[in-house]
Amino acid sequence: MIPDPTKPEFAVLRFGDRRVPRALRDIPASTVTAPADIDAVTGCRRVIVVGSDADLAAVLTRLLRTDRLDVELAYLPRWRTAATRAYGLPTGWRAARLARAGTAHRVPLIRDDGGHALVGAALWVGATEFDSGAPTASLHGEAVVDDTVLFDGEVTAIRVEPMRMQPGLRAAALSRRMRPTRWVSGRAAQLGTPGAFVVRDDETVNRSMRRSTFYRHTTGWLAVR
Repeated sequence: MIPDPTKPEFAVLRFGDRRVPRALRDIPASTVTAPADIDAVTGCRRVIVVGSDADLAAVLTRLLRTDRLDVELAYLPRWRTAATRAYGLPTGWRAARLARAGTAHRVPLIRDDGGHALVGAALWVGATEFDSGAPTASLHGEAVVDDTVLFDGEVTAIRVEPMRMQPGLRAAALSRRMRPTRWVSGRAAQLGTPGAFVVRDDETVNRSMRRSTFYRHTTGWLAVR
């Protein structure tokens, strides 16, 4: 999409009670309360997201669904997150400085089969409740990354993460202490199970699923770093 010349070059999307850094307060800012607030600024060349991984994923999901992946995204989280680690994104004062002056790089866009973007990490778990950060029930079924079997039978959980380069994502079975046992990279990770819950960027999908897939979209997104 070609940016609209009648709109500002930059715009800030602020989520919740997040504060816009002083260095960026001259840029028009909108507080997001509905998807229409995101749509209102995507004619800009660059959108600066002040929020969490889930908020960045919400903006990217909207760009994906409205075919606006030529909009550059700068991310300003409060602290280091799964998304900043996965994509090598800056944090703190450096993120604020590069939000305006940084260069956008096309990186893999990971989405699920429902059209939701993943920017940090997803979990496939066998229960909705957690005890000290670990699922209270095992995950049963089979998961594959491309043609590699990740597990067949029972595991604690599966973690899926985006990558900043091809093939696009990686996944691993987790130990009882929620540590990855073996990473496998590929274009897609698929799960078949009698029932599992998906935790996507720290937000739990509120229904059990028998199948779930995360995969690299045909077009990447423009991450500022």
